[in-house]
Amino acid sequence: MGLDSDINKIPQHLLESDDPLYAFNKAIVDATAPYCVAYKPNVAFYESQGVEGWLALEKTVAYIRQRYPQQFIIADAKRGDIGNTSEMYARTFFDRMKVDSVTVAPYMGEDSIKPFLIYPERWVILLALTSNKGSLDFQLTEDLEGKRLFEKVLSRSQEWASADQMMYVVGATQGKLFEDVRKIVPDHFLLVPGVGAQGGSLEEVCRYGMNNRCGLLVNSSRNIIYAGSDENFASAAASEARKLQQEMQLMLQKYLG
Repeated sequence: MGLDSDINKIPQHLLESDDPLYAFNKAIVDATAPYCVAYKPNVAFYESQGVEGWLALEKTVAYIRQRYPQQFIIADAKRGDIGNTSEMYARTFFDRMKVDSVTVAPYMGEDSIKPFLIYPERWVILLALTSNKGSLDFQLTEDLEGKRLFEKVLSRSQEWASADQMMYVVGATQGKLFEDVRKIVPDHFLLVPGVGAQGGSLEEVCRYGMNNRCGLLVNSSRNIIYAGSDENFASAAASEARKLQQEMQLMLQKYLG
């Protein structure tokens, strides 16, 4: 469940509250918790609101941790820098916010990822093959041996951590390419954004990406959290979350029996 909470899109009546983003998130979480296993706040939506946004994010994470301790929390921050800079990012999300995982960009290599991996009970979710159109610019380019960049990321990064500490972002819009991903990382969990507003197919994701333990965390954000815009917005979000959960249940029955 993606918490891409935009102050310009949340129901207008919430703007009268002391902390509109937190009020929105709290209602969405309470409504959707029965239908999901994880929450993924996109950090940019909170950073854009300055101090107030960061406070809303911290309060949201603390609320989920206290009220729904079984939920997995992903900070969708897409960090990645060298040495002590990455160490500070890791401290921010793992020591201060107490999230379970953070999305990290691998472009700067191993030393930009290692500071996140010193936390044995936390997860790194590495960007591998994303759902946006611009993924074609670099991620699918081939070297002289015909190996694509995303394949090199998947292969090399397995030297840094095991499947017990590292996942990969693979966008739902990539369809049959999930087969190629699974050839390299058959045992890793995949975080799959792009189902819903971005046009990704849940059927294709499951057909090509599911393994015998499922191995997928399928994310949906805008289609659920903005399903309603009046005072019944939380009920509308619950309805959409329930619908997607039921579709996922059908996929589990279809592909895992």
